[in-house]
Amino acid sequence: MSNQKPFGGRAPSDSATIPRGEIIASYESYGEAQAAVDTLAHADFPVAEVSIVGNDLKSVERVIGKQSYARAAISGALSGLWLGLFFGFFLVILSPTATSLPFIAAASLIGAGFGLLFRIVTYSISRRRRDFTSTMQVIATSYSLVVSPDVANKARNVLER
Repeated sequence: MSNQKPFGGRAPSDSATIPRGEIIASYESYGEAQAAVDTLAHADFPVAEVSIVGNDLKSVERVIGKQSYARAAISGALSGLWLGLFFGFFLVILSPTATSLPFIAAASLIGAGFGLLFRIVTYSISRRRRDFTSTMQVIATSYSLVVSPDVANKARNVLER
């Protein structure tokens, strides 16, 4: 993230406003825009004056595969297993009298069982409305570098080299 402090936390940001200034370059991918900012940084340009602005946002949903009871059961059991493992470790840390390994194993199995049951029930309720798994992302069609007007010419000169 670009608004992180060096030792954690978040720096104050102007995230509610669109950056003002001059567009010095436009790129088709975010990687190209990042590379341009890296070029400016290596030339000792004040990169705090630079913003990368994504234009024409599109929502893209990529279908991964067909959903089935078996897939729902496996994914539910795995997510429940992780949750049970977490709670098992947590309770062993808080209760020194509990025997560690059997307690953690029991909590993991109970978590896997509840996860499996919950996922199968939710899948059977929404079965005919959504029979596939997918991932969702928001992508911009182009990315613009925006800098303050006082340093726009310097930025253009650095990027032209």
